[in-house]
Amino acid sequence: MATTLAFDVYGTLINTHGVLTLLDDMIGNNAQVFSNTWREKQLEYSFRRGLMQNYVPFSLCTKHALDYACLAHKTELSEEQKVQLLERYKTLPAFDDVKAGLESLKAQGYRLFAFSNGAASAVHTLLETADISDLFEDVISADDIKTFKPNPGVYSHFLREANSTGANTWLISSNPFDVTGAISHGMRAAWIKRSDGAIFDPWEIQPTTIATDLLDLKEKLKSVN
Repeated sequence: MATTLAFDVYGTLINTHGVLTLLDDMIGNNAQVFSNTWREKQLEYSFRRGLMQNYVPFSLCTKHALDYACLAHKTELSEEQKVQLLERYKTLPAFDDVKAGLESLKAQGYRLFAFSNGAASAVHTLLETADISDLFEDVISADDIKTFKPNPGVYSHFLREANSTGANTWLISSNPFDVTGAISHGMRAAWIKRSDGAIFDPWEIQPTTIATDLLDLKEKLKSVN
């Protein structure tokens, strides 16, 4: 049976800082710091919602995190500007290596799935905008079961929907929490370390392999498999 690859979307395939150009036009030099806060709070809100079992769609976590970033950085954005930013979030760009990397992995015979906290409709839009949607067998979303990664139920849901087993499945993510979540559920996982400054949590759970991007991932999977 062909090996299954479950690709995280936000931050792994799709660059969540793709709003920077628009943010820079709106707030100037503070755009990068603002964007970092927005992304960090977005993830924190999804974790908290999952633990509380008080589910809202990932898009609402994103909106609330934007509101938080405005408060934290004492930045006044109009409602129109916030709508523009949230709309831009729906069509974020893929990282430069993604299309070629996915094409190469698909040509090697791997089964490719998009696997996200985002709603399937939002993920489909992102993948279509990035011109990579046809490379995936399916999109599998945590929204289907109304919780978020790294809840173990999300990884079980993926394996059921993909008709795969933990031993035959790799989670591919640049998010350490996703990597540790998958490994603790019996899957293997590759951490995509997209910057030299990225730090993996110093836990007892570590990535099965580490790659700098999806082109490097192909070589790393060969050496592990």
